[in-house]
Parts: sequence; C-alpha cells; structure tokens
Amino acid sequence: MKIASRVAEGTDGRTRDRVARLLLERGPSTAAALAAELGLSAAGIRRHLDAMLAAGTIASREARVYGRRSRGRPARLFVLTDAGHAQGPTTYDDIAVHALRYLAETGGEAAVRAFAEQRVSAVEQRYADLVEAAPEADRATVLAEALTADGFAAGVRSGPSGLQLCQHHCPVQHVAAEFPQLCEAETAAFSRLLGTHVQRLATIAHGDGVCTTHIPHAPAPVGGIPQ
Repeated sequence: MKIASRVAEGTDGRTRDRVARLLLERGPSTAAALAAELGLSAAGIRRHLDAMLAAGTIASREARVYGRRSRGRPARLFVLTDAGHAQGPTTYDDIAVHALRYLAETGGEAAVRAFAEQRVSAVEQRYADLVEAAPEADRATVLAEALTADGFAAGVRSGPSGLQLCQHHCPVQHVAAEFPQLCEAETAAFSRLLGTHVQRLATIAHGDGVCTTHIPHAPAPVGGIPQ
C-alpha cells in the first residue's frame, strides 16, 4: 500500500504541475477547458483543483460576463496565486533548459557537467560548516534541515542498512528531467559533506514521488578497536 500511495502521489503531483503550467501559459481558465486539455473527466480535474485550492497555489473567481447573462451558475476561472508561481513550473525552467541545451551543443556533456558542479559547489560551501560542526551521527539530519531551509522539504528516516535522506520538493525538477547531471552533482556533494559513499535511489525529476539518497551505516570497528 505504501508503494501504491507513493506512486499515486507522484502521478498527482505531475498532473498538478501540468495544470500549473497551463495556467501559467494561458492565464485564467475554466475547469472544463483544463479538463479538455489534460484529457481528464470533470470529477478528475475537480479533485486536482480542490487540492490546489486547499494548498493555496491557485485561486478561483467568477468569470466576467459581457452582455446578457445566460441561465445557470456563472463559470469560474482558476488562476495561479503568488505561491503557485513561486512553487510551480515557470518560464525560467524553459530558459534554463534552452541555455543548457545550447551549452551541450557548443561545449558537449563535459561543459554541462562542469556547470552542474559549479552550481552545486556554492551550496556545498554554505552547508559545509553546519554539517562539519555537528556530531557525526547527526550530520544527515543537519544536512536535511539546511536543505529544507532552501525549499527542498527534506527529512531523514532510518532503515536496516542505513539512513535515507528524502527531499519532497525539487525546485529544478523540470530542468533536471532533461539534464541529470544536476542530480549527479548534488549526490556527489552529499557524499563529500557526509564523508561517506551515498547512493541516489530515486528522483522527482525521473518521475518518483520523492528524491531519496541512501546513506549507509558506518562499518563497525574490527575487534572493537576504532579504526
């Protein structure tokens, strides 16, 4: 059930991203227009719109009628709120994708990788003092707190073979979907910050509900003698 729930959350999130993108591109739209564009039923689009209204990413208003009003309830228009603009896909995504495509065409994959590493290095430097000052057992939690402060909604949970660092939001997911070098550079930075090998198990950019990084437990000392 947990896996099914996670898959459903990921699917719902992608659909709501598409709703946000349509509202961004086309402006105020009715539920019927959105449903037709996305191939959803009236009940299906209503479920997503209700969730987005509750989250505060969209708002609704009565459509202005010019001339004589027909019978029945007036149509309602849905629009992105400021929170929706900040959280959802924006035209900056398209600009970033086009810029990275140009970089890839002119400089090759190595240039894209260098850009990704340079981008994450500034973040890594900001996190380094916080993580290094924490006790080793708390460093993953401190890293998650720093990520949350930067909008990644991160947390840590324990598993039989180690910890899982989970990021429930990715501000660059639409760009990273085409350029996984961004995710790879971030994973490498996590490894350096935590001083251990880590493994990325899932990413929002690839359609998963959450970005998950596995942090293995430190090996036990041999014979009880610290290494």
